[in-house]
Amino acid sequence: MEFTVTLKKNHEFRRLYSKGKSAAAPCLVCYCRKNSRGSSRIGFTVSNKIGNAVTRNRIRRRLREIYRLHEGEVKRGYDIVIVARHRAAEADYHRLEKELMKTLGRLSLLSAGREPSRDEEDPSGTD
Repeated sequence: MEFTVTLKKNHEFRRLYSKGKSAAAPCLVCYCRKNSRGSSRIGFTVSNKIGNAVTRNRIRRRLREIYRLHEGEVKRGYDIVIVARHRAAEADYHRLEKELMKTLGRLSLLSAGREPSRDEEDPSGTD
């Protein structure tokens, strides 16, 4: 990740949970808060309840790669935490990508020229 540093400390995660804005999708929840730095920081959370270590790490790797590929579209200067939900274990890469971009769009974290398209909206309406 070229423009982003990872969040590591527990108090940084807790601050985002309590004081940040959030947006939810069936597979994940995103929390964000403006920081005083010029760069963004991101953290990923996958609960022990979701599955074994292999499953949790697969989800984390997929989310990290999706963010890395779309990092140029995300506004800088924010702390972001992405929390995986139970449905993320069964979701494929493309569904995770669609939902992550949709939640980032809801939080107004995407650059001005990049808003979620109709193709990224869930046609079944099961948000």
